[in-house]
Amino acid sequence: MKALVYHGPGQRSWDTVADPGIVDPTDIVVRITCSTICGTDLHILKGDVPETVPGTVLGHEAVGIVEEIGAGVTSVDVGDRVLLSCISACGRCRFCKQASYGQCLGGGGWIFGHLIDGLQAEYARVPFADNSVHKVPADLTDEQVLFLADILPTAYEVGVLNGAVRPGDVVAIVGAGPVGLAAILTARLYTPGRIVAVDLADTRLQRAHDFGADVTINNGREDARALIMELTDGLGADVAIEAVGVPATFELAVDLVRPAGRVANIGVHGKPATLHLQRVWDRDLTITTGLVDTYSTPTLIRLLASHHIDAQRFVTHRFGFDDFMRAYDVFSRAGETGALKVVLNRTGDPR
Repeated sequence: MKALVYHGPGQRSWDTVADPGIVDPTDIVVRITCSTICGTDLHILKGDVPETVPGTVLGHEAVGIVEEIGAGVTSVDVGDRVLLSCISACGRCRFCKQASYGQCLGGGGWIFGHLIDGLQAEYARVPFADNSVHKVPADLTDEQVLFLADILPTAYEVGVLNGAVRPGDVVAIVGAGPVGLAAILTARLYTPGRIVAVDLADTRLQRAHDFGADVTINNGREDARALIMELTDGLGADVAIEAVGVPATFELAVDLVRPAGRVANIGVHGKPATLHLQRVWDRDLTITTGLVDTYSTPTLIRLLASHHIDAQRFVTHRFGFDDFMRAYDVFSRAGETGALKVVLNRTGDPR
């Protein structure tokens, strides 16, 4: 089969590799029909994730058709169309039993495209299938559910739920990339008073407005903290969601919240960020971090099916599987190309 393979920092190629097969009784093999590229894949290609070794197939978000099932699989059958979650769960360890699947001790967690071969491929082996895949409702397309593999549950769980967004809250979202936009989309489920999007790019701020932000601030030209204070009678936002992953945006998020406010960090940080305790120790702030657990995926599927959220609006570019290399080029130059999320659709079956 063909797959997108990581060969070390800065090196990737669309290679012919061995077909996957059943290894454990809880495995399935899925024919991938739709996949995408994540910012985390770009982090891996930069060498920021040393656990990912050269030769690994990248990718942790996909939809596909079940081709084979292990003897221990009971929840899906050959021919089922399934969403493959970015997080796998053994279902038996102490963390899985409390729905903290991202911390799975039994061989799960974030493994696709990280510790085992991933989903940017024509076929994939999927461990722990009974706990880690979701049947796709017949009336939903691959593209509609694809982003429920990662960015939507990430924004919802690590941003909106960890940040405890409540009706009437002023919510400041720092970063209007895909995850920040997903935070806007899912925060609106809780009828906040105002959603304020902060970014450095006007094009992304326009997207934030389209996704439901009430106010947008270009922090390169405007003082985000001063404007937030003006909007909140000098108090600050009730919740700040950091969706970038650099020290400056984390520090900004902390500065934007009111006393007793909440800061939910979603961004994946590759460098240390300073927590200025000398300025915040007396403000009773709650600061949360986290890896997505994907416990919310069934809820998000229901919200998608009932048209309360529209995930397909993230798609800006479409490619066939043979264009994976070009898709990476487009996605990695989002500032120039306007790429939000790229989708790779399978058009043939060359196995």
